[in-house]
Amino acid sequence: MSGTGSIVEVGVPSARSRALAVLRVRSRALALGVLPAALAVVLLSARMTGRLAGGPWPAVTLVVCVVAVLVLLVGGVFAAVVLRAGPAVTPTVPLPETAAPDLYRLVRDLADRMDVPAPSAIALTPDCDSWLEDRTHAAHRRSGVSGGRESEPGAAPVLVIGSPFLWWMRVAELRAVLAPVVAGTGPSAHPDIADARSFVRGLDAAVDVGGRPGLGWIGAPARLLLRLCQADAVEMERGVAAAASDRAQGVDYGLRMVAQEQVGLAYAGWDRLLTRVALPAWRMGRWPAHLDAGVVSALTELSRRDRLAEGFASRLGERPACDLLERPGVVDEAASLLAARLFHGGPAEAGPDWSPVDWAAYPEEVVDRKWRAEAARLHAALDALAVPAGPGATLDRVLGHLADAAGEGAAGEALAGLLSGDLAREERSAGAAGPGAGAGAGVARGVDTVPLFPLQPPRSGRDLLTDHVTAMVCAAAVDSADAAPGLDWLDGPVLLVGGERRADLAPRVLSLVEDGDPEPLRDWLAEIGVRPEKPVRLV
Repeated sequence: MSGTGSIVEVGVPSARSRALAVLRVRSRALALGVLPAALAVVLLSARMTGRLAGGPWPAVTLVVCVVAVLVLLVGGVFAAVVLRAGPAVTPTVPLPETAAPDLYRLVRDLADRMDVPAPSAIALTPDCDSWLEDRTHAAHRRSGVSGGRESEPGAAPVLVIGSPFLWWMRVAELRAVLAPVVAGTGPSAHPDIADARSFVRGLDAAVDVGGRPGLGWIGAPARLLLRLCQADAVEMERGVAAAASDRAQGVDYGLRMVAQEQVGLAYAGWDRLLTRVALPAWRMGRWPAHLDAGVVSALTELSRRDRLAEGFASRLGERPACDLLERPGVVDEAASLLAARLFHGGPAEAGPDWSPVDWAAYPEEVVDRKWRAEAARLHAALDALAVPAGPGATLDRVLGHLADAAGEGAAGEALAGLLSGDLAREERSAGAAGPGAGAGAGVARGVDTVPLFPLQPPRSGRDLLTDHVTAMVCAAAVDSADAAPGLDWLDGPVLLVGGERRADLAPRVLSLVEDGDPEPLRDWLAEIGVRPEKPVRLV
């Protein structure tokens, strides 16, 4: 592989031979489209020279000419759609060179060492992955998805880097992980591979266009062509990856083996942070403004708890990759807002009902509000069931209703059903209010349907009931005992009693919800000094 775009043969068949196979599918489709026109030309020529005079030939020639015109018209429209339809672009946070000059220098140094073209730009994604993305399509320039050097015809791909890598990895580790990715710019510059990729992306975009009114017929031939070239396209990408990996072996190969361990650890911590910590905040209309900084705390805590991760935290004394950014806090905030949009469907911009929250304020502004909002929803459901109410919203009311005589939690079934319905209506109402309104960090095909990557499947009624009863207990503990809301980097909202986390509440709540047995929970409440008869402050 070299800066001119040639590639080293790695395995058989090579990436280039697979690219040519993809292009042969395009050539055959083109030949099929012009075949009726060629036949019409032959018949017309024969008629003009008198070789096909009389008989059925005038009618046959007319029919063939009409068919040829129709096929050319349909084929021309289809080809225009394939050429003009904008391929999907991943929503990212653009990172201009002025915002990260050291990172750009690191990437260019990598490209020079491997003798490949440097990426035209760098962008960040709130995920644990990195790749190259072509943004030179004319549709991207027309729609404003991309601009600058990366959108010029023939420009090198954009390097997309997972933002958690910048905060968790050290500079040397990031360089080692990015080497095989940057090496992919060499194969990307090869004319045959670039042409084949453009054809496949155009077909994929045409399938999406086929869902629009009046263009439904576009989807069928586009899907057929995709199926015909799918196997070769997949093998082409494997060949490209193999060639890039082979080229990058001379750059920090030993360190890359160690850095790959950090990739797996970062993925585990990032997933835990999003599902356990960020998701409760997003559901409350708040978005943590520094998720990337939070992943460092989460992974440090994981290193402390998990013996398999021992020693990883000692790396924190080395220079972090986020030092390559001029203003890491601003970049972290932009990536955190995009994460909320992609994984939860939040608005593209902050507003009165969608405001950022710092980690220091998370326990009070997210955890405490979450508990009290769920407690209020629980008592509203009890009101709907006409459960007798005392002076205010008390924990005794919940305990008395769920402790049914059957001892099998039967009283909770109706309550769980009501909670599921209430929560579904609230989510539909929030969606109708336009959580996905506004322009994203990069408006692209398909981005308007958010969330693109939902974090969790819908919760069952029993799970919702358990969560709401737990929230009611925690709110009561905060109001009547020496308890406070807290944040655990791996488990999310937690209850602190006397400054220590109490992790023994869950089995007692399950005994109440599933078996209708309140005694284990009453004993626990008495132990920490919670008064079930005291009204709880609701939101």
